[in-house]
Amino acid sequence: MKKTFGIWIAIAFGLILLLAACGEKSQEDVVKKLEDKLENMNGYKAAAEMKMNTGPESLKYQLDIWHKKKDFYRVALKNNQDEKGNQIILKNEDGVFVLTPALNKSFKFQRDWPEKTSQPYLFQSLVQDIVKDNEATFKVTDAAYVFQTKTNYQSNNNLPYQEIHIDKKSYTPKLVKVLDKDKNALVEVKFNNFDTNPSFKGDDFALEKNMTSGATETSASANETVDPFTVVLPTETTGSELAEKKEVDLENGQRVVMTYEGEKNFTLIEEKKEVVPTLSSPQEVTGEIVNLGHTIGAISDNSI
Repeated sequence: MKKTFGIWIAIAFGLILLLAACGEKSQEDVVKKLEDKLENMNGYKAAAEMKMNTGPESLKYQLDIWHKKKDFYRVALKNNQDEKGNQIILKNEDGVFVLTPALNKSFKFQRDWPEKTSQPYLFQSLVQDIVKDNEATFKVTDAAYVFQTKTNYQSNNNLPYQEIHIDKKSYTPKLVKVLDKDKNALVEVKFNNFDTNPSFKGDDFALEKNMTSGATETSASANETVDPFTVVLPTETTGSELAEKKEVDLENGQRVVMTYEGEKNFTLIEEKKEVVPTLSSPQEVTGEIVNLGHTIGAISDNSI
C-alpha cells in the first residue's frame, strides 16, 4: 500500500513538473513576442537609471527616453552632481543632435544613429541585438526572461557582451548589464518605468524647444560664483592610456591638452568657456556618438 502510494506521489509530482515546463515560453516564443511588440507599438516613454563603472569612480545618470515611431528619439541624460552637464541626444527629421542646453551647445551627427551600434537604453537596439545573435543564451527567472548577447560597439572591444532582462508580463526591458571580457558589469541600466502608450506634443522633438529647456539654468548660473577650472578625465578611453599632458596659459584662463595612445590614439583638449547667451547653430561633427562618462562625445577613426 505504501509502495503504491509512493508511486502515485511520484507520478503526480512528475505531472506538475511537466505542466510547469509546458507553460514556460521558449526562447523563440519570447523573441517573436518582442518583435511583434516592437512592430505594433507607436512609441514609448521610459525612465531609467544608468550606472557606469568604467572609470575610477562610479557615475550615475537619470535617463528620460522617448521614442516616436518611426524615427524620432529623445534621450535626456541628467547628472545630479553637475546640472550644467545635462545633455540630450535628439533625432528628428533634421538629423541627429547632441545638446547641452545649459551651455547653449549643440552638435549635429550623422543620421545613422542609433542603428549601427548597441544602445543599452533603447528598446529597439536591445531587440535587434537579441534577434541578430544566433549564439545568444536564454534563461527564465521568476520575473524575467534573461538573454545574454554579443554587443555591437564599433569603437570599443572592451564591452563585448550584454545581459538583457525582459519583464515576463509586459515584455519590456527591466535591466541591462553591459559586460567586459570577464563578464563583469561595467554599465548597468535599470528601467523604473516603461510606458508603451505615450502621448507627445508636436514640438517635443524640436531642436529649439529642447535647447531652451536649459535657459532657466543658464540665466541663474550667471549670478553664481564662477567655479574654478578642473580637468575632467574620460572614463571611456577606447583601450588607450594617457601618454602626455600639457598645460597652456591663456589670456582668460588655461587650456589642458592630453594625448592618449594605445588601441585608438586621440587628443583631448579642455578649457573653461563662458556661456554664450544666444542660441547658436549646431556644429556638424563626424563619428559615432559615445558616452565618455563625463560627457557625450563623437569618436571616429582619427579623432574623439
